[in-house]
Amino acid sequence: MDRCFPERDKTLQALACGLWNDKPTLMTNKDTQHQIFTAMVYLIPAELVEGVHTCIPAYVAEVLGECHVFFVENERTARRYLKRLRKDFVVDDHAWVPLSKGDEEASAGVFEKALRAGKSVGIISEAGCPGVADPGQALVARAQALGVKVRPLVGPSSVLLALMASGLNGQSFRFSGYLPIDAAARAKAIRQLEDEVVRNGTTQIFIETPYRNRQMLQALLEHCRNDTMLCLAVHITSPHDEYIRTLRIGEWKTAAPPDIHKKPAIFLLGAG
Repeated sequence: MDRCFPERDKTLQALACGLWNDKPTLMTNKDTQHQIFTAMVYLIPAELVEGVHTCIPAYVAEVLGECHVFFVENERTARRYLKRLRKDFVVDDHAWVPLSKGDEEASAGVFEKALRAGKSVGIISEAGCPGVADPGQALVARAQALGVKVRPLVGPSSVLLALMASGLNGQSFRFSGYLPIDAAARAKAIRQLEDEVVRNGTTQIFIETPYRNRQMLQALLEHCRNDTMLCLAVHITSPHDEYIRTLRIGEWKTAAPPDIHKKPAIFLLGAG
């Protein structure tokens, strides 16, 4: 979830006005005359549950030393997370730039300036993998357009972990993000997704804001066919209350409902 950064404007202005006064660190390909960047972009995975970093490979901590600037969705939690990964990580040795869906374009200039100055960049979202159902995509697109090398690091993705554990079709699947909030529009979207399940066997994956999870589950039970499969994947990787279960809609109607209120959840619809 995006959060406000009180120092956002000041940070962007300071960085853009010359935090990096180095001359551009670039090489030129003699054959194509294209600039070759020496800096890299690292896509750094984050924990799905704060404090549970056993699912983060050890090599992620080693990469932190290669990054000069971090573009993060939440600076406070990102700093804590990196300190957990690497005890000797010095927070103040790095520049920190706020990253959220609404700010990616605003910070793109700072992002490019850092790369041209030879400063490698790390991108971290609040949970999981940046650019996948999370901020980061726009900056990665800018890096690709510039010809900068982008290195995605292995880490947990709640979308893929839910699909893996669901028992639903993993050969053909679609992630739709958030469905509409309006009840009528949401019902229509659910029926369209279910039609695709019936027609093509494609697993449909989507999410909801945690405090609206109960309303989403109720809508699914109300509008889906009884033989459609529904998987609820809740608080994935939590050692205490992870819950992943796949049942037919008809079975969910008579089952004891799990506690999904205000917990990160993935919803999956599949063929029975």
